Amino acid sequence: MDLKSNHASPVLPETSPMNKSRLGRANFLPCSASSSPLSPGLNLTIPRKNGILDDIRSAAWVDAMKSSSPPPKMITKDINNDVVADEADVAYQTWMLKYPSALLSFEQFANYAKGKRIVLFLDYDGTLSPIVENPDRAYMSESMRAAVRKAAKCFPTAIISGRSRDKVFEFVGLTELYYAGSHGMDIMGPVRPSSTDDHPNSIRSTDKQVSDSFDLSSAHHLGKEVNLFQPASEFLTMIAKVFASLVETTEEIDSVKVENNKFCVSVHYRKVDEKNWKEVAARVNGILKKYPQLRLTHGRKVLEVRPVINWDKGKAVMFLLESLGLSKCEDVLPIYIGDDRTDEDAFKVLREENRGHGILVSSVPKESSAYYSLRDPSEVMEFLNSLVIWKKSSAL
Repeated sequence: MDLKSNHASPVLPETSPMNKSRLGRANFLPCSASSSPLSPGLNLTIPRKNGILDDIRSAAWVDAMKSSSPPPKMITKDINNDVVADEADVAYQTWMLKYPSALLSFEQFANYAKGKRIVLFLDYDGTLSPIVENPDRAYMSESMRAAVRKAAKCFPTAIISGRSRDKVFEFVGLTELYYAGSHGMDIMGPVRPSSTDDHPNSIRSTDKQVSDSFDLSSAHHLGKEVNLFQPASEFLTMIAKVFASLVETTEEIDSVKVENNKFCVSVHYRKVDEKNWKEVAARVNGILKKYPQLRLTHGRKVLEVRPVINWDKGKAVMFLLESLGLSKCEDVLPIYIGDDRTDEDAFKVLREENRGHGILVSSVPKESSAYYSLRDPSEVMEFLNSLVIWKKSSAL
């Protein structure tokens, strides 16, 4: 089933050709030019248009902000105060015919996975932790942490988040995993077995070789050699300036939260009054106009400023598979579980050539490139526990 997702992260047209940087295609990238979405150079060039469309552009972003922020579900009860199915429930059940539950379809999934080596890729917010009003308090439960730990002991496991790598490691706190922050622009993973070549954006280190310039203080797999890959390293100074500017320009808007995720900046508007969303979009767009090398995307009640490079969560998945020496193995089954628009890039990569399965976490119907669905983080935890039980039983 070839699905076209309507959740690709939109890109503002307010950009201009940028000078070519040293982030050109390098020989350490996961795939060859003939078979990979990584074949173009990392840099993207998007044409710039005149500023007369600013008002239209801001209005379009307000519409996008609303579309990514569905209203809370209303529960319908009958005269006996019993919950009854409503139109939303019927729509969701119908939607699940296209994106079946990974739990209800677990036996089918297990039959397909038999004899294959599973690799797990997990988003964080909305997947391992609930979406909360304050992004600084998006804690995962201890039961979820235990489920992830058990899964990581059975399968190679990585967290790929829009958060900074340090922040998501602080939330998860498990050394058994690999971590990719800033939508895959900051990866701490295993040393690639196929190459020993050094690269300006890729360095090796152990826990005894901490480099302040690359911030390896959160290095996990202590005592083991790890590889730090940062394809957008030249944008660090620019991102820091944009973060400071966004904090200043939005400080008068009540409840805006600006988060520095190292290689991207997130502007959270979850607690902002909807009447002020247009002003949030306008101010963010006003700052972004000064930086044609950056683009604006959005997720669940968050606007995100990111470098204009050919890199996303899908590329991060392929890089980690290559680093694990599994990208060309036919018996490998990558599984990616995520809930947001940026996770669609990973779903699409896995759908190509039947590389693996994407699982969308959503309580409302939406188009996706995922194969399966789960309703919320509690079902994600149940799925992870089911995987572990299946793995152990199949090994008997």
